[in-house]
Amino acid sequence: MSWRSGSRAVVLTAYHPSSRAGDVPGGRRSGQYTMNHDHSKKIPDGASFDRSGSQDSLDELSMDDYWKELENIHETRGNNHEERVALVVKEPDEGELEEEWLKEAGLSNLFGESSGDSLESMVFLSTLTRTQKAAVEKRVETVTQTMRKRNKQHQIPDVRDIFRLQNDSKGRVCDGSEPSTVRTSENKNETHDGTKGPNFSLGTDEPKSLLEDMPSSDTDINLEISFAEQAANLKDSSVGKMYKGGGGDTLLPNFRLPKDKTGTTKIGDLAPQDMKKVYSLALIELTALYDILGTEFKQQKAVKIKTKDSGLFGVPLSLLLEQDQKKVPGTKIPLIFQKLIAQIEETTLETEGLLRIPGVATRVKGLCQELEAKFYEGTFNWENVKQHDAASLLKLFIRELPQPLLTVEYLKAFQDVQNLPTRKQQLQALNLLVILLPEANRDTLKVLLEFLQRVIDHRDKNKMTLKNVAMVMAPNLFTFHGFGSKAIEQREFVMAAGTANVMRFMIQYQKLLWTIPKFIVNQVRKQNTESQKKEKKDKAMKKLLKKMAYDREKHEKQEKTPNDTDVPQGVIRVQAPHLSKVSMAIQLTEELKAGDIVARFLSQKSGNVQTLKKEEVFLYEIGGNIGERCLDDDTYMKDLYQLNPNAEWVIKPKQS
Repeated sequence: MSWRSGSRAVVLTAYHPSSRAGDVPGGRRSGQYTMNHDHSKKIPDGASFDRSGSQDSLDELSMDDYWKELENIHETRGNNHEERVALVVKEPDEGELEEEWLKEAGLSNLFGESSGDSLESMVFLSTLTRTQKAAVEKRVETVTQTMRKRNKQHQIPDVRDIFRLQNDSKGRVCDGSEPSTVRTSENKNETHDGTKGPNFSLGTDEPKSLLEDMPSSDTDINLEISFAEQAANLKDSSVGKMYKGGGGDTLLPNFRLPKDKTGTTKIGDLAPQDMKKVYSLALIELTALYDILGTEFKQQKAVKIKTKDSGLFGVPLSLLLEQDQKKVPGTKIPLIFQKLIAQIEETTLETEGLLRIPGVATRVKGLCQELEAKFYEGTFNWENVKQHDAASLLKLFIRELPQPLLTVEYLKAFQDVQNLPTRKQQLQALNLLVILLPEANRDTLKVLLEFLQRVIDHRDKNKMTLKNVAMVMAPNLFTFHGFGSKAIEQREFVMAAGTANVMRFMIQYQKLLWTIPKFIVNQVRKQNTESQKKEKKDKAMKKLLKKMAYDREKHEKQEKTPNDTDVPQGVIRVQAPHLSKVSMAIQLTEELKAGDIVARFLSQKSGNVQTLKKEEVFLYEIGGNIGERCLDDDTYMKDLYQLNPNAEWVIKPKQS
């Protein structure tokens, strides 16, 4: 299927309408790819693998699992005579796409009748990096041109004026650096009159010299500097070289995150109001990264279609969770999904060919129908489900979702990860894409990847290596791209190898993918700080705050106890309302970590309060320049205190 721009509707189906059971896209027939055949004779003429850059070389033999899985999918579909409703995707006109992008990024106030009115948008813009800013400018310019073509009557701001608004009355940007305006990424140091101006600098930008001089490793993932800024620096550097190479599982880089003294932030560690800002920043950052690397980034939109409103298979993920939460409150992963994984693991993960060998198609279909009728009633007999049947049902569940697990909006972007020049940039893009997924999709994907890793951990027995598992699972996550398209065989083969490589990366580096980059967290902190400053400049608000502060101070003086007096410099007061010791003054030292503070509280045992285990409670940073952040045990408290001195510190159970 082609993904060209223009206004049209594209129908995405998991299978080609003309495919028969046993057929494989591109004219491949059942049995054409077998382990005993010479695969070099089966590759389409002129097809070649790009063994450099983003793709690990995938020898022809390794593709066998992929095509066999695709054949099994067709057989399953062939045995299911029910027509599946096609998923219709709208590709917006030029300009509409950028409007949608700006709305998703929380910047709808940059165009239309309310343009320039949003204080929040101006604060947001003031924290963007150079490359993020260029990405926003590019989209605003396109929207502006489109609106002018449509003869819109309302005010259309000049893109340069939008960013000039972020300077305060003293002519300085939020961090006090001299202002300048960036028109495009190629002309970023030129002022409006054409003369050369100073480098544009924001609070989150790193000086170019720092980017160049910073020691880096092929395996270290730098989370402190914008990924797009790193890519731009590498692209501009005369000594920057793209890492190239192929190889098998053992040659995948051992990427690692250097220790951050202020703590690593995982998805789920931040409060919802801050996660909303993280989402907007991640979208802008991903777009900026793709812009720098010359890869087109387009979000697709699914047209609303009629779907099943109950059941297990073919039900929207959000609706399925609503059903499950009536049975088990707080459920975040579909119950059927959890049960199928448990059923596979109950036997043993050492079964040879696990995930690769399909269950009998007719039996799988019968089990599927029986599950639909009896699962929620609790009358389904799981003893009748063989291990390979459960694996087939698990893959069927993923494929039958009305919209792909990786979402219509970002599925193309996930696939395009394979086109990025270096493995590190591929990993950075995947990190941002995982952040952008809806919570239900992200949580389900996480459970799936963790399960796949457990399967791989038993590869000595089950013969399912990382490469094997990726080959088997890729068609189940990516077949919404329409492998039955009329693309030439060579393109089809390369796309297959590319999606399998993306699958490999998602499994191999899954622990890194759920980390929120520090530069994004710092941007959130700056947004919160700047919002507070802007609010205080409002006279009416200042009067209200002053009155509130006076009333609060008066009330606190009446209620204060000796233990609540102001703590001296270098000491923090930690609250623990769920523990027997509810409050404690802690002296900060260079080596004191968050885990040490939790351990100190847990050592204060009392029979009056229910005792919690260490893995159940965490230290939280609350307020100041962050809404709420759960700290990992290795966070150095003195360093974090210096970053956010106005925060409160509370020990409590983590919200599930």
